[in-house]
Amino acid sequence: MTNLVGRTLHRLGERLPGQVSMLGEDGCAATHPARVARFANPWRVVAGAVAGLTVCNGPVLFFTSGVFLKPIAADMHWQRSTVSFALSLATFLSALATPILGRMMDRWGIRAVSLPGLPVFAASLGMLALSPGSPAAFIILAALAGVASTVQAPLPYAKAISAWFDDRRGLALGIAMTGVGLGAIIVPQIARALIERVGWRGAYVGLGALTLAVAFSAVALTIREPDARVERGQARATLDPRPGVTAREAARSAQFWLMAGVFLLAGAAINGANAHIVPLLTDRGLTPVAATGIFGVMGLSTLVVRPFVGLLLDRVFAPHVAAAFFLAPLAGLPLLASGSGLSPAIGAALLGLALGAEIDLIAFLTTRYLGQRAFGEIYGYLFTAFLLGASVGGFSADVSFDRLGSYTPALIGYAGALVGAAFLVNRLGPYVYQPHPLIGPELAPRPTG
Repeated sequence: MTNLVGRTLHRLGERLPGQVSMLGEDGCAATHPARVARFANPWRVVAGAVAGLTVCNGPVLFFTSGVFLKPIAADMHWQRSTVSFALSLATFLSALATPILGRMMDRWGIRAVSLPGLPVFAASLGMLALSPGSPAAFIILAALAGVASTVQAPLPYAKAISAWFDDRRGLALGIAMTGVGLGAIIVPQIARALIERVGWRGAYVGLGALTLAVAFSAVALTIREPDARVERGQARATLDPRPGVTAREAARSAQFWLMAGVFLLAGAAINGANAHIVPLLTDRGLTPVAATGIFGVMGLSTLVVRPFVGLLLDRVFAPHVAAAFFLAPLAGLPLLASGSGLSPAIGAALLGLALGAEIDLIAFLTTRYLGQRAFGEIYGYLFTAFLLGASVGGFSADVSFDRLGSYTPALIGYAGALVGAAFLVNRLGPYVYQPHPLIGPELAPRPTG
């Protein structure tokens, strides 16, 4: 898949020259195709991101939670909220670990952190198969998987793409986002098929093996950074020449806290809703196959729409684009809850319009308002807000079900959260860091000699 996408994007890259620049001998930005080829074709990085994001922690660990929820609860004789708490805790701990991972990648580079970490994440997924009958043991194993999943979060892929692209950053991130759409279509179906054949324990082993095979290959073969020193895993100089603020400076800015609020609310609504599509629909009489297929409709919507969103981000003021795609799922939530006819499929498609906001919107808004000097760490904090929202949103739905017998109160809360996110994102104000047609010298590959 990586090769196919890579060939397509390579042809696109040939039509979009001048994406990468570097310092010439006179100290000015100049394009050096031969030098760039030694590092990476930028569109090849995007192709690798598509493949890697297909099995990122969203599709593999969090989007499949609805598929695993009822089989685990039935096998262990637990309430749904017990299983949901374990998976929500995994999301919460992943959120706490993300800024640490981002800081590590800012310092040592993406590959130096990701390549050793991916086998650990795959093993942690497989260890869920060892869960005994104790809820505490399952919660601990899920927590370990959540922490380990951070290495396979969107962060490394968004960081690499944002470093290579500037004026077409939205398009590149949008194309990368199709990987999450593919994952939302494919991975839950794989999980369902594995559960039917080898049980939920064997399914987690299978997902771990799939993640390792696809993600490790994608990172090893395609993910590169423009800075040759970072590519070799060396620490950056203390005085980082890239434009932007430090994480401490970002924490003192209004834009940072507005974005944190936006993605906290969006995470609660988007991930809370998509994690419960399958149990919600099977409760209304649909078969697991049909319910998982409707979940795939959401992924298909993401797959089709996110590149278009990326194009809009490059051409239209990003907060307006974000608000529109946060509000679109409002009509989808009641359709999804109806459980009859085509309404759930239409509702899932509308929800898919907002799915993946944590990748392209967090990355794009971070670079436009806070720059790239501490991109990994700042992205990590904002992604933490998103995952904290997802954790609360997912758990609150099952508390609603266990105590009130319905997901409806949670869906109403999700609608309010989406409205709040749309309001806050339009308070960000004008861009601080404007796009440029070429990546500037501060982001360019540096000579190795």
